[in-house]
Amino acid sequence: MLSVRRRAVLIVPILVLWSMALGCHSQATPPPPQAANPLNSGAVAEQLQAIAAGGSIADQRWPNFTDYRQQVQQFYAATNYAPVWVRDGRATPQALAVMAALESSQQKGLNPEDYDASRWPLRLHALQAAPGDADTVAHFDAALTVGAMRYISDLHVGRVNPKHFKFGIDVEQKRYDLPQFLAQKLLGANDVPQVLNEVEPPYYAYQRTEAALQTYLALAAQDHSVPLPEVQKTIAPGDAYAGLDGLAQRLHLLGDLPQGAIVNPGIYDGALVDAVKHFQTRHGLGAEGRLGKETLRQLNMPLSFRVQQLGDALERWRWLPADFSPLPVAVNIPEFVLRVFFSDHRIAMRMNVVVGKAVRHETPVFAKDMKYIVFRPYWNVPLGITRAEIILALQKDGSYLSRKNFEITGQNGRIVTSGAVSAGVLAQLRSGKLLVRQKPGPANSLGLVKFMFPNEHDVYLHSTPAPQLFSQSRRDFSHGCIRVEKPVELAAWLLRDQPKWTLDAVRAAMQSGPDNQQVNLTRPFPVVIIYLTAVVEEDGEVYFFDDIYGHDRSLNAVLAKGPPYP
Repeated sequence: MLSVRRRAVLIVPILVLWSMALGCHSQATPPPPQAANPLNSGAVAEQLQAIAAGGSIADQRWPNFTDYRQQVQQFYAATNYAPVWVRDGRATPQALAVMAALESSQQKGLNPEDYDASRWPLRLHALQAAPGDADTVAHFDAALTVGAMRYISDLHVGRVNPKHFKFGIDVEQKRYDLPQFLAQKLLGANDVPQVLNEVEPPYYAYQRTEAALQTYLALAAQDHSVPLPEVQKTIAPGDAYAGLDGLAQRLHLLGDLPQGAIVNPGIYDGALVDAVKHFQTRHGLGAEGRLGKETLRQLNMPLSFRVQQLGDALERWRWLPADFSPLPVAVNIPEFVLRVFFSDHRIAMRMNVVVGKAVRHETPVFAKDMKYIVFRPYWNVPLGITRAEIILALQKDGSYLSRKNFEITGQNGRIVTSGAVSAGVLAQLRSGKLLVRQKPGPANSLGLVKFMFPNEHDVYLHSTPAPQLFSQSRRDFSHGCIRVEKPVELAAWLLRDQPKWTLDAVRAAMQSGPDNQQVNLTRPFPVVIIYLTAVVEEDGEVYFFDDIYGHDRSLNAVLAKGPPYP
C-alpha cells in the first residue's frame, strides 16, 4: 500500500487549503459597520427564541433540528438569547474557524452538507452586507449553533445510534452536554481546530483510518482510469491480458505496484503478479496472483466506494463506549480477525477467527466484559439449533446421540438419556423442557476452551475441532459464536496476571484437565464485536473487505436521508 511518506505528501495540500480557507474568511471580514444602523438586540433575541422553540431553520440543507432543540434552547437561554457567533456585526474568529471545520468535514468521513458547508459563504456575505439586520444575525447565529452541535456530536459518538441497527453498543453514556461544551470549550477558544480534534476517539486505529481516508480522497480525485476488461477465463501468470496497461496504472495508483517496477508488455508476469497478490491480500482474497472475476471486480471498484468504506469505519469507531479505552479484545466480523490490544492501544496479538454464516446465523455486533474461561466445556445446544437440526438428526439416526457424544438432560442438568430417544423425549425437546448438550472432549463443537462474556445473544469465543477452516479466505461458517485460531495463546494472555497459568498449564488444562473447569479472570476484560469493512494496520497498509452482512449498505441508506438521524 501507499508508504507513509507518500500519504503525507497527499495530505499536506489538503491541510494547506484548509488553512488558506480560514485565512480567506479572516481577510474577508470588513471594517466595523457604521453606527447608523445599530443592531436591535431585543429583535435578535426574539428571533433566536422563536428559532430555538420552532426546531427548524428554513434555509438549512436539513431544516429540522428538533433532535437538538432542547440543547439549543438551553444554550441560548444562558445568554438571554443574545448571539454568540456575531460580535459588532461581524462573525467572531471562533465562528470562522468552526465554519472552516464544517466545510472540510469530508476529511473526517462526514457529509459537509449535513452542516450546510456550501451555504456558509453566502451567509457570511449576507452578514457582512447587513450587519445591523436582526433577522440576518439571528439566522446566521442559530444555523452555526445547530451546525456546530451536529458536527461535535457526530464526531464524538457518530451520526446514527447503533441501537437503531439492534447493535448492543451504548453511546448515550458518553454524549457531551453540548450547551456546556460550546459555552466553556468553543466560544472563547484560541485554537478551535485543537478543541474539535479532541472530541474524536483516541484510538490509534481511528487515527490511522482518518489519515487513510484523506489519502483515498486525494486518490479518488486524481483517478480517471477506465474499467479493466472482464475475462471469461481466469488469467494465470504467463498469460496474455488485454488490460495490462490499465492494470499497471491502477496498481501504481494504489501503491501495490512500486514505482519503477518493470512490467513486461503483453504478458501478465513478474512484478505485476506480485502486485496483484499484494492487492488480493489487502482485499480479503486469496493471494494466488491469478486474475479472476472477483479480483477484477475489486480492482474496478470506484475509489469513491473505498472512501465510503473508510467513512463507515470511522462512524463505527465513534460508536465504541468511552470505557473501552484501552480496548483489550476486538473481533472484526468482515475481516474474520481478532486482535488483542495493550493498554496503550498497540496490538499484542492477532489471529484468524470463524464467525457466523451470512445467512440466518449472523454474529451480532455488541460490547460486553469477559469474566471467565471454561476449559473442556460442555456445549449446551441452543434451542433453535435443537429444533432446526438435532431433532431431525435424531429422527433419522437412532445412534446419533452416542455417535456425536451428545446427551439429553433436564433443566436441572440431570441426564435423561445418551442413547435411544423416545417420541415423548422428542416432544419435550421441541417444547424446550429437555435440553441437549455435548460432552467435553476433542470432538466437542466448542473445542477445548471457551471464553465467556455473558450476553443476551449467547455468543462467546471458543476453540474448534476443525482448525482447517482458518486457512480459508472467507470464514463465515458458524452458528453465530466465534471460533479462535490460537486458543492457548489467548487464554494464557488473559490469565497472564495469574502466574500458575502458563502456556503449558493452559495446554494441559485443555488436553487432560477436569471437565468444565471454570477459571475466573481477576478483572473483567472488555470485548467488542465490531463490523469494519475498512481496516488500517499499524504499518499504514489499508485493507478492504466485503460487506458480508449488509451492515454498510444499511448504514449508508440511513445516512443518505440526512439528519435528524435515528
